[in-house]
Amino acid sequence: MAGVAVTAPSAGRLLVIGGGIAGLGAALACARARPDVSLTLLERAPAFAEVGAGIQLGPNAVRVLHDWGLAEPLAAVAAFPQRLCVRAARDGAVLGGLTLGERARRRYGAPYATIHRADLQGLLLDAVRELPAVALHTGAEIVTHAEDPQGVSVTTADGRRWQGDALLAADGVWSRTRERVLADGRATFSGHVAYRGLLPMADAPAAVRQTPQVVAWLGPRLHAVHYPVRGGAWLNVVVVVEGPLPPTGAEGWDHAAQVAQLRAALGTVHADFDAVVRAVPQWRLWPLYVREPMRGAHEHGRGRIALLGDAAHPTRPYLAQGAAMALEDAWTLGRLLQAQPDAPDWAGWLARWAESRWARNARVQARSRRNGTIFHATGLLRWGRDAVMAWLGERLLDQPWLYGGPPDPLATAR
Repeated sequence: MAGVAVTAPSAGRLLVIGGGIAGLGAALACARARPDVSLTLLERAPAFAEVGAGIQLGPNAVRVLHDWGLAEPLAAVAAFPQRLCVRAARDGAVLGGLTLGERARRRYGAPYATIHRADLQGLLLDAVRELPAVALHTGAEIVTHAEDPQGVSVTTADGRRWQGDALLAADGVWSRTRERVLADGRATFSGHVAYRGLLPMADAPAAVRQTPQVVAWLGPRLHAVHYPVRGGAWLNVVVVVEGPLPPTGAEGWDHAAQVAQLRAALGTVHADFDAVVRAVPQWRLWPLYVREPMRGAHEHGRGRIALLGDAAHPTRPYLAQGAAMALEDAWTLGRLLQAQPDAPDWAGWLARWAESRWARNARVQARSRRNGTIFHATGLLRWGRDAVMAWLGERLLDQPWLYGGPPDPLATAR
């Protein structure tokens, strides 16, 4: 039961920092894999709440959720678009497309889903709360940690202290755990800002209501995407433009935005795109912070401390895989923990996990960065992009190396 201490089984104790998608996923995966390990999750906020809007979940991410027994809860809150359509932001031309729906299910064993962040966090939280070995604590701001050969301890701002055999830090792009463990500087502003909005599907333009799908708009130094969430009842809209950092400080990542700001950044766009922008009642502005692609397993932590999700590999949104990589990190942790002996080798477990994850995460980070350049292309690069997309069609937009994951670390070892 949440917030209730449990007697630690002999197999050991795990600490998790962060109650977002990565932290809850890690708690769920590890508690399912080893019910004999007690787990304490520490969330800085006074309550579990996810801000933001929608996210896309490729078949690789959906496969993880299905493996955790969450197929029915996911189906109750997600949407499952039948197609991805790519259009030119200026003239509306269709540049390419990818059939999703049943084709994705047949090809990859799981569908392509779109979901509101709060709904994804909610179904993970509900699943974690059902696990008796997990204790959840909110209002727990970690200010320091210490590691020794026997384990890891953390201390909160109000003086509380927890001890564990290993620490999983999922404390986001501004990870204070990473600052203490790696001391490799802070995430940097990418030069791109994202305008995010939601509206009831009933208020969306007729063409959007009639064909619920993922639509991506590509333009010079900008792109946008919109798709259904909350079972198709709402439309999520994201517009990413190149622009300056809002003058609110380094960690000001969520701001109110005026539609006039967005329209000035967009310039002239096709009527279909313009109609979607006009339909959004309120916009939020998110500066996008990034790191270079991972350079080795050491960036996933050291010793008995692991960094996962955005704490390890904040990813640009141009491959729609940030949440998916956090879920894959968590799934892989559980898979490897399940294979540990009765008395786990905690440092060895995390070292093997880091070796199995870093290269894939780095590839996703690098591909996402490359896609940003392609999506926002001007001049000859833009012309070449459109020509190649028309020539290769679905072969260009499909991602078998990605959607076929996550790789099984135990199968790889064999």
